Amino acid sequence: MKLNDSYDRVGRNECSKCSLRAAVFFRKYSGEKLCKDCFSNSILHKTSKTITKYNMIKRNNNVAVAVSGGKDSLVLLHILNEISQKLDFNIKAITIDEGIKGYREEALKIAREFCKQLNIEHHIYSYKELFKLTLDDALDLRKSKMSSCSICGTLRRRALDIAAKDINYDIIATAHNLDDQIQTFIINMISGNINKIGFMCPDSTTKIKPFSEIYESEIVFFAYINKIPFQSEPCPHMNEGIRTQIREFVNVLEKEHSGIKNNLLQSILKLANRTKQLSDQEKKICKTCKNLCSNDICSVCNMISRITKT
Repeated sequence: MKLNDSYDRVGRNECSKCSLRAAVFFRKYSGEKLCKDCFSNSILHKTSKTITKYNMIKRNNNVAVAVSGGKDSLVLLHILNEISQKLDFNIKAITIDEGIKGYREEALKIAREFCKQLNIEHHIYSYKELFKLTLDDALDLRKSKMSSCSICGTLRRRALDIAAKDINYDIIATAHNLDDQIQTFIINMISGNINKIGFMCPDSTTKIKPFSEIYESEIVFFAYINKIPFQSEPCPHMNEGIRTQIREFVNVLEKEHSGIKNNLLQSILKLANRTKQLSDQEKKICKTCKNLCSNDICSVCNMISRITKT
C-alpha cells in the first residue's frame, strides 16, 4: 500500500488510536498516525459530527446525494449510506450529465454501477433535457469570456435543484470538501462577489456539505484504502478557470505551514456568519423562472440568455 507523503517521512509506527495495527496515514496537522480502520472511522466520525453540529439532516429527511462519479461524491455516498440507518434518514443519488463528449460517459457508468452495488436508487438528469443545450453546446455558442467552469457550475446548481424537486427530496448533499470551500472563498474575493460569502454558511436548510471540514487529500486516501472506484481522469476544462492555480497555491501553504487550511476555514465561517443576514435580506424572485436569487434575473436565466443571445 502506498502511504501518503507525510507518513513516509515519519517512519513505520503503530496507530496512535488503537496501538494494535501499523499506521498507514500521518495526519500532520494533528500529529496522529492512523491505521486503515482508525483512519476510515475518523472520516466517518468527522462527517457525522459535521452533520450534527450544523443540524444538516434531521430524522426522516429525504437526502438527494449529488453523485458525479468522482472521488468526493462517491465517498460521500458511501459514508452517508453507512450512517443513514444510525441517523435515520433516506437517501437517493442524482447525477447530472453536463454533456462533455468523451469524458462524461465513464463517470456516468461508474456512478451507475456504484449505486447498484450499494442498492441505492439512482436518477440521471442532463443539461440537454433541462436547458436544451449541453455544456459542449454552450461552449461553442459563448461569445464572451465566460469560463467553462462558471457556465457549468451555474447550470449544475440549478439542475440539482430541479432533480431533487422532481424526486420529491427536500435536501441536496454535495461533496464539497474543505479545500473546495477555501478555493470558492478566494475566487469570490478575487471576483468581487462579496455578497456570496453569506451563502457559504454550512447550516443551510436545503443544501448541505457534510465534507466541508475534511481535507481533499483525506477523501482521496479514504477512497483508495476502501477500494471505492472513481473517475480519475480530470475534466478537460478544469484548467480554464483560476481554481487550479488557487488549489496549488493553498496546497503549498499547507505543506509549509501545517493546519493553515483549518485556520482559513474557521476565518471564512466567521465572515460567512456575519454576512449571512445581509445575504438573506437580498433574496428576490427571478422574473423569468420564479426561483430565489439575489437579483431581478437569476444567474441561470442570465447565463442562458447571454449564451444564446435570446
